[in-house]
Amino acid sequence: MKNNMYKDVKTWNPQVGCKFDCTYCKPSFQRIVKWSAGMRDNCSGCKGFRPHQHEERMDRIPGAGTVFVCGNGDISFAKPVYVRKIISAIQERITKHPDQQFYFQSKNPKCFEQYLCDFPKDNTILLTTLETNRDEGYNQISKAPVPSKRYADFKAVAWHRKIVTIEPILDFDQDVFLRWIQDIGPEAVYIGYNSRPEAVQLPEPDQEKVDRFIAALKDKNITVKEKTMRR
Repeated sequence: MKNNMYKDVKTWNPQVGCKFDCTYCKPSFQRIVKWSAGMRDNCSGCKGFRPHQHEERMDRIPGAGTVFVCGNGDISFAKPVYVRKIISAIQERITKHPDQQFYFQSKNPKCFEQYLCDFPKDNTILLTTLETNRDEGYNQISKAPVPSKRYADFKAVAWHRKIVTIEPILDFDQDVFLRWIQDIGPEAVYIGYNSRPEAVQLPEPDQEKVDRFIAALKDKNITVKEKTMRR
């Protein structure tokens, strides 16, 4: 499946669904899953965006250079025994395609710790979303762990390849947020605004502030990949 979150990346969905109930996800990402995959496959789980397995997709890994694993949901809601089955399918895949890369992303990055001995070392990139450094009011936007916990948990994951997604970006404190990103040490940062501002209003920073932040990231030799902007 073509991926709308990351350019030149395809999504592979042997697991679908999430319980974090992010407000910005409902009018965009969830809507796509519910009414395309859900209706096409007549899947009640997809229509309800409930965490569930699609084991029949296990042998349908896309041929893209980078594959977003279980991108239509959050992999932290998958059963560990099933996640290891997914990883085994990837391990078999890279015996024939050793250059293929795989994104594993979660807003509960602590879940990655149990799989660190299973992930293919050079082919796995771990990601988390950090929309802001501010915890106050975040529970009105998402049921995911608050940003400070997510930052601390992702920083603590002993893995050499990480990416941070700052999308949709929420208002932030530059000095604190910049230190967080540096502490995590990602090989890249994706950054962008809410892509459906007409559907959900978020406490966004202005473009000038975001541009200053992007410049500060680049000054620290952090690769920045821009997405939806307000320029």
